[in-house]
Amino acid sequence: MIIKVCGMREAENIREVEQLFTHRSSFFTLHPSPFTPLMGFIFWPKSSRYVSERPAYLPSKCKRVGVFVDASIEDIRQHVADYALDYIQLHGQESPAFIQTLRSLCGDSIAIIKAFNIATVADLAQTEPYEGIVDYFLFDTKSKQVGGNGTKFDWTVLADYAGETPFLLSGGIGPNDAERLRALRVLNGFPVEKCAGIDLNSRFELAPGLKDIQQLKTFIQAL
Repeated sequence: MIIKVCGMREAENIREVEQLFTHRSSFFTLHPSPFTPLMGFIFWPKSSRYVSERPAYLPSKCKRVGVFVDASIEDIRQHVADYALDYIQLHGQESPAFIQTLRSLCGDSIAIIKAFNIATVADLAQTEPYEGIVDYFLFDTKSKQVGGNGTKFDWTVLADYAGETPFLLSGGIGPNDAERLRALRVLNGFPVEKCAGIDLNSRFELAPGLKDIQQLKTFIQAL
């Protein structure tokens, strides 16, 4: 299961989050981790978590995800090179043709995540043109702002998701949601086998771009 901690920016905070999954004295020394850790860096200038310059430390044991909103292909490729990104997450109005061009230029070594804002079953239809083009979908809460709004959508609408592309669940997941996430396994019709993981951000912050390590640790252990 993927756990993506997004909106990272501060070098020491990056190191501490990475150590939650990798440090020898961690919880997972006795309990082998069932999680694949990803760390997200937001390269959208309008975000309060915008990474304007390369942090002094970047993770080596967590996969790196670059988050973009309607950026140019040239800008995305430059960030892939500068930050040695493993994943590209697209959170804007990027078309299937745009993504196909991006993939042809970046190569198959880069995984692509396409984010969609979800409120009702009808919103799931917007994923259909992207089937077979991206590696993952990310389902976030529908709002006026782009991500990081700290609110949930009705996860039960995903019982109607009929696509083949695996997805990450996002949108207001917080420290007290471990039990609710575990309950999805027995929710009637919920496509558990297609839920590849979860995306954590604003509900685990002390300030924009600064994660609360103890809250993350407690949540991961509970999950």
